Amino acid sequence: MARTDVHADAGDRADVALDTARRAPAFGGFNLTALFLELRRVLRNRRTVIFILIFPSVFFYLFGMNNPGARRGDVVVLAYVMVSMAVYGAMVGTTSGGAAVAVERSLGWSRQLRLTPLTPVAYVSMKVLSAMTLGLIAILSTFTIGALAGVSLTPQQWLLCGLAAWGSSCVFAAFGLFMGFLVPSENVMQFAGPAMAIMALFGGIFIPVDSLPAGVRTIAMFTPMYGIGQLARAPLNGEFTVGAVVSVVVWALVFGSGAMLLFRRDTQRV
Repeated sequence: MARTDVHADAGDRADVALDTARRAPAFGGFNLTALFLELRRVLRNRRTVIFILIFPSVFFYLFGMNNPGARRGDVVVLAYVMVSMAVYGAMVGTTSGGAAVAVERSLGWSRQLRLTPLTPVAYVSMKVLSAMTLGLIAILSTFTIGALAGVSLTPQQWLLCGLAAWGSSCVFAAFGLFMGFLVPSENVMQFAGPAMAIMALFGGIFIPVDSLPAGVRTIAMFTPMYGIGQLARAPLNGEFTVGAVVSVVVWALVFGSGAMLLFRRDTQRV
């Protein structure tokens, strides 16, 4: 009888070990297969892809080609506007990609994730990376239009401006996720759209920060868009600041942490 109990205890311990292994996958459930499926889902949204291909280019034409400095042949002004519009396109693309999680919530998919060992960090990371794919498309398309319009930069400037704009766009991928978990699916872009326009206006994307009133200029330095624009344009004007890096890191942590908390709350509902 004792021998039977020993075998039973050993079997229970084995079941616990197997269950623990099942519940604790490597990297919290983050894997390339799931990431690839996320990328396919994002790129299948043709309306969003076409929108971010056209929208930044139209804004570049409106703010750049019609700019008095550009009409005088000032290539620096044209390059400044091009990078700013690429940043805005990446901002729109990553936000819309992240906000798509609201649709998944409405379909009950986030609650299904309760049955998986996927951690909030892994989930948010995969969503951010897939959303940043849309941001990369927006940047490349805007840079292509800018090159065709006469923007002339060194290879190093093209590369550094693009990498800075794309890397910093993780802030708005996290912002899109945060909004997607915060508001219903039918209202998410109604809130996110005006919020992005205001942040771009006060963050030096549509209007140079130096042209804003002194008080507004101070407020602008603390907006999520300010640091991204400063970093992306730094290869053009050499105005790299540690404050811009801190701004990007802090806002990425704020929105990313908020998205993870809301994801955890959403998946814990009965």
